[in-house]
Amino acid sequence: MELSPSPSIALDSQVGGHGGILSSSDGAVIIKPCLPLEAAFYKTLSSNEMYSQLASIVPRFYGTLTLHGRLDESGNIISEPEGGGDTPLLDVSETEKDEPLMFFVIFLENLTHTFAKPNVIDMKLGTVLWSDDATPDKRLRMERSAQETTSLETGIRLTGFNVFDYTEGKVINATRAYGKSLKKQDLPTGIAKCFPLAISTSDVPQGQGLPKELLKQVLEGIIIEIKEIIDILKRVDVCMVGTSLLIIYEADWDILKRTLLDWPSKKIEVSTTFDVEDEEKEEEEAQYLLNEHDIAEDEDDESEGNEDTRSPYIVKLIDFAHTSLKKRKDTGVILGLETTLELLTGRLKEISDTSPI
Repeated sequence: MELSPSPSIALDSQVGGHGGILSSSDGAVIIKPCLPLEAAFYKTLSSNEMYSQLASIVPRFYGTLTLHGRLDESGNIISEPEGGGDTPLLDVSETEKDEPLMFFVIFLENLTHTFAKPNVIDMKLGTVLWSDDATPDKRLRMERSAQETTSLETGIRLTGFNVFDYTEGKVINATRAYGKSLKKQDLPTGIAKCFPLAISTSDVPQGQGLPKELLKQVLEGIIIEIKEIIDILKRVDVCMVGTSLLIIYEADWDILKRTLLDWPSKKIEVSTTFDVEDEEKEEEEAQYLLNEHDIAEDEDDESEGNEDTRSPYIVKLIDFAHTSLKKRKDTGVILGLETTLELLTGRLKEISDTSPI
């Protein structure tokens, strides 16, 4: 089945992970190329009751398209839809060049879509960064990477983040090199950059950050969400290599104030079940979804989001290219989440001890 590139655009809110991720024209759906293992993981959540509780801590899954292709000289998958066309979608440079390829495009909710000014933080979780099928060379590289960064000791690495700057009038992105340069003792400073306290003493936003009381409420809510994720992972046997924790929170002061008024009483758990009778129906549903969101672009107003659907913050696990359902707990990922809890609790105390702004 052909995946037409016309109704999709580059995802501009991505702060970590591999490139090649697109979004629908209205921004509501993410279009992510992936190998079969990640697609199978999402399908399992909607078909296996034992793992269904994981659905609440990952992005909502809408379906897949199955594509066939080949590799170019750089190791990029080249899609081969009906009528041809060369569009690099995914880097799998370690795959043999002459090996037949089948890969998937998964359709997920765009978690940043309902935010006016999303601040986004991506943290790589786990102490083991290589999967069982990794080549010896890749395993050696990943072991070295874990040792040279904060991953091995703490279970997290700050992959990337961005925060909105009112003075600059734009999002400020932190480089991946910054996260890799941090040592364990530097992580509180890194977290403070992700959750800055506003310097403005008036109701007019300046620079980066939120007023004290708003930032405290956001941190308190995120801490609760992470505790819930830990609780679920301690009950489910799953091994997550390369998985990240994605945290998003609203940087628009006025919208955040309104959203927090009746939160979490307004919070409704959204169903992540996606019934699929067969592969052909699933692909038809996914293609329809893509076309539908393209049409919806003309109907959206400039606000891009209904107040009733906004969240002050969202916390989810993402990236499951090397996730497997095994009969053991992923202690490295849980360690990373517990480290994150400790860091956020420390940041909350730090903010609480400051003078009110």
